[in-house]
Amino acid sequence: MIDSIVSLEALGRMAQWSATFAAAVFALAFTAQGAKADLKLCNKTESRVGVALGYKDKEGWASEGWWNIGANNCETLLKGPLIARYYYIFAVDYDKGGSWGGKSMMCTRDKIFTIRGIGNCPERGFQKTGFFEVDTKEEVDWTISLSGEKTTTPGNQSQ
Repeated sequence: MIDSIVSLEALGRMAQWSATFAAAVFALAFTAQGAKADLKLCNKTESRVGVALGYKDKEGWASEGWWNIGANNCETLLKGPLIARYYYIFAVDYDKGGSWGGKSMMCTRDKIFTIRGIGNCPERGFQKTGFFEVDTKEEVDWTISLSGEKTTTPGNQSQ
């Protein structure tokens, strides 16, 4: 009889431990999914676009490109929590021409690139391109929507 009582107590502890473990695993999975943080860009136009990204990290300024994003689609540009408040975007409309840019000058090139530094672009064999600034307000997750008026139109490419 005592062996039966001990066995029931042991089973009870195992069941309690199993329930606690299952709850912890569920909480961890939910937290990991809820904590996902990325920099995304959503192309809300009817055209395919090419996107270049500029940012400053612990190593200094960098620009990267090209992400090719289809009409009405989104793409993750950077995975993980954002490390800067400001990011910079330049985008080209592949189908209708024109681009979205701004006054923040960074280096780009026509092919896929990662370029460190923003100075002396032509001297280093790159184009000097105007990016527009995105203020993420120090959030760890941000989505940029690309739509509306372009800063240049076909026949008026001033970049």
